[in-house]
Amino acid sequence: MSIRGAVVGLVFLTTLGGCAGTTRIGTILDDPSRFDGRTVRVDGEVTESFGLPVVGGAYRISDGSGTLTVVSEGGGVPRQGAEVRVEGTFWSVFQLGNASLSVIQERDRSVR
Repeated sequence: MSIRGAVVGLVFLTTLGGCAGTTRIGTILDDPSRFDGRTVRVDGEVTESFGLPVVGGAYRISDGSGTLTVVSEGGGVPRQGAEVRVEGTFWSVFQLGNASLSVIQERDRSVR
């Protein structure tokens, strides 16, 4: 293999990895301190949503491995059943025994 071929292959794999860079919700919830305050990207189905015009709203997203609440600060919220990809900042608000509150502060969303 030539050096040129190796470089082209490396660029392709790097680009492909960037497109597919989602994290399972269960992985985030298993170790929330590792992701706290960091940007995450998740895919899933909207299981509940609550929106308020102008101010935003919140919705819950599930990917089969776990469920997280997403806080939207404008632009509305997707309907229940929508398949979405969300990118934002993960915040582990509190944990007490089996109870916890963790959210993603939405920065970008696309419907799949």
